[in-house]
Amino acid sequence: MALLEIKDLCVSVDDSQILKNITLSIGKGETHVLMGPNGAGKSTLGNALMGNPAYEITNGSIYFNGLDIRNETADKRAKAGMFMSFQNPLEVPGITLSSFIRNAIIQKTGEKIRFSEYRKELAADMKILNFDTPYKDRDLNVGFSGGEKKKAEILQLLMLKPRFAILDETDSGLDVDAVRTVSAGIREYQKNEEGALLIITHSTKILESLHVDYTHVLVRGEIVANGDGSLVEDINENGFDRFGA
Repeated sequence: MALLEIKDLCVSVDDSQILKNITLSIGKGETHVLMGPNGAGKSTLGNALMGNPAYEITNGSIYFNGLDIRNETADKRAKAGMFMSFQNPLEVPGITLSSFIRNAIIQKTGEKIRFSEYRKELAADMKILNFDTPYKDRDLNVGFSGGEKKKAEILQLLMLKPRFAILDETDSGLDVDAVRTVSAGIREYQKNEEGALLIITHSTKILESLHVDYTHVLVRGEIVANGDGSLVEDINENGFDRFGA
């Protein structure tokens, strides 16, 4: 049984249809990449999967771990083990990065965690990301650079250990060094054989050091091609034109 099963999914925003009959199956431990030109509908799929109410599902089904989640709220999907990192993470004054992650873990698991153990694990994951320790005590994303915000997103990924994670344009606006650091965090997550990934991107630079199982190409709201990791290199060399972009 697939961890995530999407069938004939259609999604509209403000009465305008964006996604058309998307069918996708993602298994435990698999890394899938969704590529396509700007405006293809890639982020729409991520938001629809996470239950963003601005994205109306007009047809099709979404099953996560065997359960129909089409009508579940975003917080219930998160508690079930779904996670999404955002292209433009929001700033949240008044709550520190450390407190935000700790509260999210408690909300997800329903259990208290020992503060000493939490701090130790947080420090270890921040080290993987070359994330300076003082950032844990700063308000979430407030005054962070673009690269620091993306590190904070991947830090949440590592600490929350979701069963399924959607990474939406995580490499957007990052320089070469920041991409390398974020990729290291994603590789660390990939060591979890139970965790699955959907990486949404229109670029290939973040994928260069990652293992990719399946690649899907989205053009004008439809998946027009599927392949393995080698399709990424094909797109890197030839672009999206041959797919009708």
